[in-house]
Order: sequence, then C-alpha cells, then structure tokens
Amino acid sequence: MITTEPYRFTGAGGMTLDGRLEKPRYGTPRAVAIFAHCFTCGKDSRAATFITRALAAQGIMVLRFDFVGLGGSAGDLSGFASQVADLEAAANALEADGHAPSLLIGHSLGGAAVIAAAGQCETVRAVATIGAPSDTDHVLTHLGDSIEEIEVEGEAVVKLAGRDFCIKKDFIEDTRGQRQEDAIRNLGKPLLILHSPTDEIVSVEHARTIYETARHPKSFIALDGASHLLTDDENAHYAADLIAAWGSRYAEGDRVEEEERPLEGVVRVTTAGGKFAQHVMTGTHDFIADEPKSYGGEDDGPTPYDLLLASLGTCTSMTMKMYADRKGMKLDKVRIELEHSRDHAKDCADCDFENGKQIQAIDRAIELEGELSDEERAKLLEIADKCPVHRTLESELHIHTTEVK
Repeated sequence: MITTEPYRFTGAGGMTLDGRLEKPRYGTPRAVAIFAHCFTCGKDSRAATFITRALAAQGIMVLRFDFVGLGGSAGDLSGFASQVADLEAAANALEADGHAPSLLIGHSLGGAAVIAAAGQCETVRAVATIGAPSDTDHVLTHLGDSIEEIEVEGEAVVKLAGRDFCIKKDFIEDTRGQRQEDAIRNLGKPLLILHSPTDEIVSVEHARTIYETARHPKSFIALDGASHLLTDDENAHYAADLIAAWGSRYAEGDRVEEEERPLEGVVRVTTAGGKFAQHVMTGTHDFIADEPKSYGGEDDGPTPYDLLLASLGTCTSMTMKMYADRKGMKLDKVRIELEHSRDHAKDCADCDFENGKQIQAIDRAIELEGELSDEERAKLLEIADKCPVHRTLESELHIHTTEVK
C-alpha cells in the first residue's frame, strides 16, 4: 500500500536533481528517510527500489534520488564531497516541505556519503549502510590507469559497471583524501552496517573497519551470499526487511501527532484517498477497507462485506470456543467459511419475506477439529446461532444517523 511520486529539488551545486518519493498510501508517514545509491547506480537500482518501498510499506516515507550526472539529474558525474553536499540539500528540501528526515540509508559509496552527511543533518537520528567502503579513496581504484590520463588531460572516458562515463579531474579532487575515519568516529548516531562476506567490489574488511571505528550503538549483519549490487531478489528483499525493521525503531519518536483515537467500543471510518479506500480506526487498531480492482478500487483492504462476514465469523468462533472451554470439550480448532449472496427467494422456502423484496443470505460452513462426540458437535452448532453478532444480524436492527457539525 504505497505510492511513488516524482520529487525534484535543487542540489548544492545548483543542478536540478531527480528523485522519487516512496510514500505510504494512507495516513501520515511516521518518519522520513533518504536513500543514497551506489557509485554509478542511480535511484532506480534494485537495492534502492526494494529498500525504499519496504520502508514505505512500514509507514516510512523515503526519498531516493539521482546524484549529479546520473539518471534524471543534470550535470557531470559528481565526486564524493559533492554527493555529501547534495544529501544535505535533499534533507533541507524535505524539511522545507514539512518532511524532515530522521533516517539516512546508503549503498556502497552512498553508504560512505550518508555517514559523512549525517553530522550536518540535525533531524537525522540513525544511519544504515550497505556494502560501504571505509574510505573514499577506494572508489578511485575502479578508475585504474585512467587516473593518470584524467589528471593530465583533465578528463577521460572510463568504463564502469559496463557503461562509459566521462570522469573529470574535479571528480578525483572531490573524492580523494576525504576524512571518512573522522566522520565514522564522530557520527554520534545509531549505525547499522550490512555487508556481504563475499562482496567482490568492496571487501568485508571495510565493514570491519567501519564497525571498529564507530562508537555504540552500532550493529553489523552479514548479507551472506549477496553480491555487492544486491542483484539477487532474495538478498535485496532480505536487506530491505532488515533495514525496515531496524529503522522503524528510530522512526517511532518522529511520528506526527496523530488524530485522537475513538473511545472503546466506537469505530471511526474516514475517507483515505482513491475511489473507495476508507481508514478504519478503533481504540487500539487501524486498517484500510477498500474494494477490489475489478470494482474500481485498489484492493488495499477487505471490502465492507468482507468485514461483515468477518464480524459474524469471528464472533461465531469465539462464542463456540468459549462454550467448549467452559464445558470441558476437546475442541482444538474452528474453521469457518462465510459467503454473502442476494436474491435467494427461490431457494429460501423457510424465509419470511414480502413478494418482490430482495432476499439476502449468509452461508456459513463450520468445521470443528477435536475429539468431540456427535452430541457435542450438535450442541456447538446450536451455540453458533447464539453468538451476539448473529443475534444482531437477525434482530430488528435500527440504525440512527445524525450529522456532526
């Protein structure tokens, strides 16, 4: 239940940077995060997409954007210091829009960048990295012999990850010799380090260095069997779930003040966007009701009739279980399937109805598991008809409607 929206903002160097906001479809996000992609990857990489959407599904809004010179962002490929500055610009843009970020997540060089940027983002409360190098000079090793040409000629075309990039001298100067060790040591925020022991691009020794340099609270989790780029769906989802679970802990304190909950026994229903979606709130629970896509909805929750059937089914099962416990019956499990249908006049010989009036029926099939006698089973089926919701549905029910102003 998430939505993806375009998000453009001005980077530190004045370039327009192209991003995407992954948002919970309903309700106010309980926190905001920024995802920094790997070197030469982009906002639409597998890791960026899976992780940001996993967080959005848990109520955390996430911005993933292209650094300068990549994807939909303008300019030439930026160096490390420029990427750090653009992360700060992203945080400022979100804060100006009322979405101050509390979590930074970075993949590969993006992981190093979020560590360096975190100290300049006052609202950020925690940082997570995936396959991050412990020093920025590591990325320059991928340029190989081209470094000399770049420094002499001012630029050179270098093949990286199967693509050609024009690397300029500014990139090298902007990346070389950054004091990453100081940034790690002085982070001062909870840090989650994810790294594959078999990472072929950034060795796991970098994770060890980051972990040993950082102060607590810090955590390390091995992404056993994963590639550096998380190209395998299973490993990408695993990393996403880990960060989502860990990040949720540090998101709780940023929840925007919520609507006052209804009193016990009262259910509140509020439109939630889309054609049919409704936000259902009780004293302690929230969920979405919707219609299936075949009826024009988004299928983000049970339908009104699903809820009606669930109400009868749960009440029936609770009542039978309570009776069995009180009578010492060995009832192990109750399984109930219910179906609602209309216009059963032809099949309902024992129904009392006026001619022409639509008849509605609920078919309820009950399966009982346990060491029960025939007499006990018959009694439990009798008790099923005595559940409170069953009685309410079959009673002369009056619904009183008033407008609240």
